[in-house]
Amino acid sequence: MLDRIIQWSIGNKLIISIFIAAWIGFGVFALSNLPIGAVPDITSNQIQVITTSRNLATEDVEKYLTYPVELEMANLPGVVEIRSISKFGLSVVTIVFEDKMGTYLPRQLVAERIKIAEEGIPEGFGSPVMGPISTGLGEIFQYVIDVEPGFETEYDITDLRTIQDWVVRRQLSGIEGVVEVNTWGGFLKQYEVAINPERLKGMQIDIAEVYHAMEMNNSIAGGGYIEKTNESFFIRGEGLVSSLEDIGNIVVEVRNGSPIYIRDIAEVGFGHANRFGAITANGEGEKVLGQVMMLKGADSKGTIDRVKERLEEIKPSLPEGIVINGFLDRSELIGKTTFTIAENLILGCLIVVFVVVLLLGNFRSGLVVASVIPLSLLFALSMMYIFGVDANLMSLGAIDFGIIIDGAVIIVEFIAFQFTRADHQLAGLSKAQKQVKKDEISFTGASKMMHSAIFGQIIIIIVFIPILSLTGVEGKMFRPMAEVFSFALIGAMILGLTYVPVVSSLFLKTTPPGPKNISTRIINGLNKVYEPAITWALDHTKAVLVTASGLLVGTILIFSTMGSEFVPTLDEGDFVIQPFLKTGTTLTNTVETITEIEKILKQFPEVNQVVTRIGAAEIPTDPMSMEESDVIVTLKPRSEWTTVDTKDELAEKFKEALGIIPGMEYEFTQPIEMRFNELITGVRADLAIKVFGEDLDVLLSTAEEIEAAIQGVEGAADIVMEKVDGLPQMKIEYNRGKIAKFGLNISDLNEVVTMGFAGMSAGKVFEGEKQFDLVVRFAEPFRKDIRHLEQASIQLPNGGSVPLSELATISYTKGPAKISRDNTQRRVVIGVNVRNRDLQSVVDDVQAIVANHIDIPEGYRVDYGGQFENLQQARNRLMIAVPIALFLIFVLLYFAFSSSRDALMIYSAIPLSAIGGVLLLWARDMPFSISAGVGFIALFGIAVLNGIVLIEHFKSMESHYIDIKDLVIKGAKERLRPVLLTASAAALGFLPMAISNSAGAEVQRPLATVVVGGLISATFLTLIVLPVLYVLFKRKSGSSLASSKKILTSLVLIVMVSFAGNAQESPLTLEQAVDIGMERNLTIKAADKSLEIANAKIGQGWNLDKTNVYYAVDKNDIAENGVYNRRWGISQSIAFPTLYGAQKNALEAGAEMQLRQFELQKRKLQGEISKVFIEVRYWQELIENYEYLDSLYAEFSRAASRKFETGESNYLEKLTAEGKRQEIKLKKSEANENYLMAMDQLKLVLNWEGDLMLSTDEIDLDVSIMEDWSTHPGVGYYESAVSQSQFQIQSEKRKLLPDINLDVFRGTNPGENAKVYPGFQAGISLPLFFGAQKSHVKSSEFQQQKIQLEAEQYRNQLENRSQQLQRQLDQNTRVIDYYEAEGETLSLQILQQAQRSYQEGEIDFLQYVQLMENSRTITLQYLQSKFAYQQTILDINYLLN
Repeated sequence: MLDRIIQWSIGNKLIISIFIAAWIGFGVFALSNLPIGAVPDITSNQIQVITTSRNLATEDVEKYLTYPVELEMANLPGVVEIRSISKFGLSVVTIVFEDKMGTYLPRQLVAERIKIAEEGIPEGFGSPVMGPISTGLGEIFQYVIDVEPGFETEYDITDLRTIQDWVVRRQLSGIEGVVEVNTWGGFLKQYEVAINPERLKGMQIDIAEVYHAMEMNNSIAGGGYIEKTNESFFIRGEGLVSSLEDIGNIVVEVRNGSPIYIRDIAEVGFGHANRFGAITANGEGEKVLGQVMMLKGADSKGTIDRVKERLEEIKPSLPEGIVINGFLDRSELIGKTTFTIAENLILGCLIVVFVVVLLLGNFRSGLVVASVIPLSLLFALSMMYIFGVDANLMSLGAIDFGIIIDGAVIIVEFIAFQFTRADHQLAGLSKAQKQVKKDEISFTGASKMMHSAIFGQIIIIIVFIPILSLTGVEGKMFRPMAEVFSFALIGAMILGLTYVPVVSSLFLKTTPPGPKNISTRIINGLNKVYEPAITWALDHTKAVLVTASGLLVGTILIFSTMGSEFVPTLDEGDFVIQPFLKTGTTLTNTVETITEIEKILKQFPEVNQVVTRIGAAEIPTDPMSMEESDVIVTLKPRSEWTTVDTKDELAEKFKEALGIIPGMEYEFTQPIEMRFNELITGVRADLAIKVFGEDLDVLLSTAEEIEAAIQGVEGAADIVMEKVDGLPQMKIEYNRGKIAKFGLNISDLNEVVTMGFAGMSAGKVFEGEKQFDLVVRFAEPFRKDIRHLEQASIQLPNGGSVPLSELATISYTKGPAKISRDNTQRRVVIGVNVRNRDLQSVVDDVQAIVANHIDIPEGYRVDYGGQFENLQQARNRLMIAVPIALFLIFVLLYFAFSSSRDALMIYSAIPLSAIGGVLLLWARDMPFSISAGVGFIALFGIAVLNGIVLIEHFKSMESHYIDIKDLVIKGAKERLRPVLLTASAAALGFLPMAISNSAGAEVQRPLATVVVGGLISATFLTLIVLPVLYVLFKRKSGSSLASSKKILTSLVLIVMVSFAGNAQESPLTLEQAVDIGMERNLTIKAADKSLEIANAKIGQGWNLDKTNVYYAVDKNDIAENGVYNRRWGISQSIAFPTLYGAQKNALEAGAEMQLRQFELQKRKLQGEISKVFIEVRYWQELIENYEYLDSLYAEFSRAASRKFETGESNYLEKLTAEGKRQEIKLKKSEANENYLMAMDQLKLVLNWEGDLMLSTDEIDLDVSIMEDWSTHPGVGYYESAVSQSQFQIQSEKRKLLPDINLDVFRGTNPGENAKVYPGFQAGISLPLFFGAQKSHVKSSEFQQQKIQLEAEQYRNQLENRSQQLQRQLDQNTRVIDYYEAEGETLSLQILQQAQRSYQEGEIDFLQYVQLMENSRTITLQYLQSKFAYQQTILDINYLLN
């Protein structure tokens, strides 16, 4: 098939030329129309359901808005995860769907469910709506509406908001690729009727009457039409208000013939809606921000270009003095990453061309190979256009032209070699004959080498199949890379079959290179080194194999010490700083603080602009509270930086400068990174420590403990716990009795509160096309304080009014600021960003601290998310993908060579390549990341190519050589050029990527590093190790089977050494297991540390206050010489001495408690180890029993089959025999699984790694019944607790005694004849106000009584449980005694008699099966009873409660 294609191509050169021209044309077209982005969109397939109810508290939002939506969404098909955030007035529920569901089907399903959820939400509480169809890459362009200098007084912040909403936003809508234009900041203009409640009260008018009057006087109506003569006149009633005067003239009611107007009871003017967010910029105060959000899947660059074009068109329509200041433009990052891609591709291409020309020694050959590079790239671009793959850092950034042209290199090299050999044959031929001969040589050469080349390329493509199967974040990130790489390789394969043979036959010269040819000189020089090296290697095969194995073992050890991270962070060039203010901080205070921060940051010469987003936007896809903000810092180009060199240094400088603002914490991240983290995992940090539970107070206290405990972890920066509590509230608690007495309803009161303080819209006021809410609320002076809430007037049904305080209790309180839920469970998050260390190491340290030092309450749990969650998922998938890739390589090699030995030889290149990849990562101080993991997958496919070329050549030479050693030396020298050529081209093609420092290179660098290092080691080791293995396998001189086995073992050692385990020398007894557990178990070690801590604390009993050394000047203290004295002194305050003794006694009792706790922990561990050990032995014995039964049933099955074949029995007997045997096998399999689980548990409690072999000796347990319970460590623990509580009472009582104050001083002055005046002062401090301390004493006494009752209950429990276990032991003993006396003999007799009777035909097969079952039941009952008997003994011996 391949030969035919090559032959047809050479015979139809014109058609191939037209084909290549069309190839180039479509590739250029695809390039010009390809969507271009910075990075792949890794956001999960999610939909946000947003419900806004500006007046509901956090708990009410969760109860009435979040819960109904979550409930309806939980049962939708394809749902992966549901997250929610409930805040004051806002609910955001995020539903994550499987990617295969697509974008629009989930939205349709959610839309249907939203309608059902709305029915469960009370009327007026808000309506859930879906967020825009966007992703983490959606915020492509952000701008600020600015005022030019000189126009500042003409526009206020409300005007800017109106311009954004009705001029800019409207014109930006409808652009292809734009799904939403979000508005942030400013004041939303309203027509406000500011009611004076005192006038309402005086006129006995209810605020609801005002509202209804406005509502009824602002409407339109239609009356159909009237036909008159030849025309139809349409009737239109125009009753809309159009001005403030119209509103003021609305009549509320008429009294005694006189109308009461709105203007009589209210001020009519312009106001603004309550807002929950703001924008500040560059320290200049408040601004208005527009955020352009891109449609999911749209072209980033094209959409941004269209937005910029539209903004240019909008400029003339803007009011004078208004400008649009774009501050965050995604196209800048796209430009930087595109430059990085282009730089790497161009440099890689140039390096590859240089290497090819240098090593081929033929400029024309180099150009033929080099021409494959742009052609294969154009093919890849064409396929990207057809299959909808975006051009970005990951899709195009990992193309290595050295790998892509491998096939072309070996084909052109071999054809050029054949041309030079045939030069003398071509010398006397005509031009036409010469071309015919060159065509033949090209066909022969291309046909021979294409099989090896195409096979190697297919291997690389198949290796990428597991990457194509990756899902989740890593799938979206690396799948485009695998797709584009595969496209380019397929293009290179097509070119290798068509274009390369044609161009080679037309353009390659036949003149052999001279001895001075640079390529010849390089190869000759290398051969001078290589020939003695390979000769030595073939003479010292053991040394070579041992060295290779040693290198591999060393590499594995190094790899085990390397840390790991998900994906290196892409440097976006900008910062997002998140300052954390006190929960409940007003928006005004937040704006002031942020403006101060902006002024500080603007002082840095590296900073271009600083724009801050505070709180929530109009469409709150990123729900923040009013004290939360994102300070977006855009930076100037690196060339303009003066104070620092790196972003990390700049971050530290920022922190130092911001340190002047007291009590402020900061978190540093980047715009896209922050949005990705939040949308993918629900948090903004690299590591999210999630504490799940029910009670918010318990969640908060546990999270605070964890936050404090992990402060010292190296590499853990920006440790911040999300603000979930402390939201200030004015709480209204209604008195239902009084409300009923006055004939009112709670809804009436709620209406007054909502309308008066929040405001309620009574319709719209139109200004041309603009429309604004007409809102009723109390005037601002009457809605500022709790007093105004208390005095709010409530009109009674029978006339008159009462203040709200008469009907309700109104108080200040604190409530939850935010309630977050994952999959309907409440949770609190501690966010940790990782700097200057890998993520995995930080997580390991944090997990150890949480496990050992934090007491997690029952029913609560800790999970780890953020980037770490992605790392875990990706690692699990790679654990499947990498073995599949390795297996596929081996299968293909086996099919290629039809020999497992040849396949294994070539396969050895894989571990040898891993050596260089790991070592170069380690040398460059890079942790293992998913980028590096993908690099290893690609490397393994590439590494086998040289092996294929070498082995293919050796095999083709076998018929020409008798001595296999000479064959290998000759063949290796001949293939040195193509091996070095392909390896160096592939490695150096990735070199620019490996050393690049351009934008985006952080993600590519680990991948390129692995491939470069791996190819270097694979090439050098393959050129030595592979020939050695080939000689060992293929030696002609009668090698024995034993030696072949030794060789195979050596090879398997090289390939599989990483799977070696630790062997155990002798079986482990129960006593040894307990001793090992007591020595190695981590829980007991932690308990021992707790004991050391308690002992160390005893010294805290004598805690004297600090000694005060002072210097005093008193100008009233005149000495004899007329000069005032200067005084030096030392003072000390001492508590009453007996207090220190009591405190020390309490701490000593605490240490005694900890000692008893340690003894309890030891007792518990000894019992746990013993139980698990006995459980393992029980399952072992059960497996042995089933194996014996299996052998019996196997014999029975064979006998039944023979009888059936000879006609002595029926088919039922045969089926029964086989069925019984299968039943036993299933039970044995079940027992084996239970054995493995028990063994894993035993390893866990022993802290054991590697295999574990247990002694099979009979376990003899003695019963140890405790006679004196006072010696039990649990009883001792409670006795120590009682003792400690007694000393605590003493301490509290002695704090009522007076403190002693001592002061020794001396005074003098610098005047003449000065004297020294020594003195001292002593006094006591009397506790005159001792009520609080008395309460402490009483509390301590109650605590002691509580502990005494608990101690008594604990002792009763011990005695009761001991009696129960003794009765249980008596019952188990009777069963054991029966079996040992009669049951064992009976079981054996039944079994033997059944076998004999069945063989002699005395019983039929059903009776035989029944007897076997009886025998088995007796034995199994004994094993179960024995196990229960041993467990009961252990329960007695290690009784805890």
